[in-house]
Amino acid sequence: MTSEVGDDPGAIGIGLREAAGVSVVEGKLLEQKGRTAHAAGDYETAVSAYERAFAAYRREADIGSAARAARTVGWFRGWVFGDWAVHRGWVARARGLLEQANDDRGRGWVVLDDALNGSDIDVQEMQYLEAIKLARLIGDWDLECDATASLGMMLVFSGRVDEGMARLDEALTAICGGDVAELPVVEGCLCGLVTACELTHDVSRADEWLRAALGVMRQRNLVAVAGHCRAHYAGILVAAGKWADAEDELTAALDMLPDGLSARAGALCRLADLRLRQGRFEEAEQLLVGLEHHPDAVVPLVGLHLAKSEGVLAVEMLDRVLASGPQEDHVTAPFLALSVDAHLASGHLGRARESSERLTTLAHQQSSHYVTALAAVAEARICAETNVGDTRACWHQAMTMFALAKMPAELASARLELARVIAADRPSASIAEAEAAYRTFDEIGARRSADEAAALLRFLGAPSKTGPKRRSELTRREEEVLDLLARGLTNPDIGERLFISAKTAEHHVGRILAKLGMRSRVEAAAHVARGTRERGAR
Repeated sequence: MTSEVGDDPGAIGIGLREAAGVSVVEGKLLEQKGRTAHAAGDYETAVSAYERAFAAYRREADIGSAARAARTVGWFRGWVFGDWAVHRGWVARARGLLEQANDDRGRGWVVLDDALNGSDIDVQEMQYLEAIKLARLIGDWDLECDATASLGMMLVFSGRVDEGMARLDEALTAICGGDVAELPVVEGCLCGLVTACELTHDVSRADEWLRAALGVMRQRNLVAVAGHCRAHYAGILVAAGKWADAEDELTAALDMLPDGLSARAGALCRLADLRLRQGRFEEAEQLLVGLEHHPDAVVPLVGLHLAKSEGVLAVEMLDRVLASGPQEDHVTAPFLALSVDAHLASGHLGRARESSERLTTLAHQQSSHYVTALAAVAEARICAETNVGDTRACWHQAMTMFALAKMPAELASARLELARVIAADRPSASIAEAEAAYRTFDEIGARRSADEAAALLRFLGAPSKTGPKRRSELTRREEEVLDLLARGLTNPDIGERLFISAKTAEHHVGRILAKLGMRSRVEAAAHVARGTRERGAR
């Protein structure tokens, strides 16, 4: 048998080393290609590149790099594509290589894998702490950050919210400090924080960290995050009153998530909740078709039942959820708040009072402004129904807590309720509260609530409110896209300018043309130019 390097054994050895060197270079190039595609949100290209990088590293017998590539492929297959069986296969492959390496770095990632797949919280906590200790000994900042964030998530979900959030804060500090190299770790930790903040309605923490992390994301050219993370982020934006931005995120998430994926169902449920808040009940109902048993559908479905005066159906759904087993306080609290409304709507004052008392107990057991506000709202409704207690004081407390929680829509709703309570005795104060509520509802796009505030103002003899004053039905993000479109920017240019993907920019442009009844970008640009001239003439 002959070879390109001849039959000399020494030459053959040199040839093998050169081939191995080529594999190392190829692996690094492919891994970099995967990182670039990942940052741009091109997950198909990214995962393909990492799979090929894994094969290249295996040819070289570079165990550590091969394990890293396998771990990354597993992350994509599970968290991005939802192929969890494939995810487990790649994670097992990575684990096998790490065990083969038999060094501290490998042991650290194996211990982290044990913790992630464990079922005993006390044992898992010890494993996470061991992984963090090993990471610090060898200076593996990616491992330390991943283990710290994972520990934080576990603590939050097990009810130790303050401890868990402190761990997530620690992980995000490492990311913002530039210590973390692997994009899946960066993205996974950001997603973990967003999920925890949505679950606990910690809008302030999410807002602070996302603003802090924005520079890191731009530095890495990270223009998109996984669809399920975008859905959780949208939930926070809804709570923060940034409904147009929430709609953008949900649209992007649905673009990225294939049919049949649980994360897609979660995004649909959040969009339905947003439509419900906007007063677009029919659209909300259509979005929830087939999702009646999804856990994220409970709140919007109950909201729809209450909007349609179907209190009995709302009670039935909530009773089933609350009786399904023990849940953490931050999960139970919103259901109890809805339970008060549902029982009152059904004429069950006693059961409404029971739910209110349970909610008050939860509020006393934790430091959540949101839960305290929900308890105050529930107590206000019971006071109003029984004419016992200080309804006005309850609404004042709810307003204070919603303001501290930075939840403007809920604050506006409390203001409107207070305005109704004091309308007879304090008409001027009632007008002031109703006007403040109207401004918020108008700003965020809560049409039905804005109409209710306007009706109360008319009843009180205040100047008539004529509804939203925006130039069109475009969201704020769509208006931004329209302005850039009018300047001649392409979809990739718009995406880069607004820190969104080109595909999302394309979808915005399509919706803009549909809403304006136009057929081309040229017509849309002429529309903007016309509006600018008209405003200048005035």
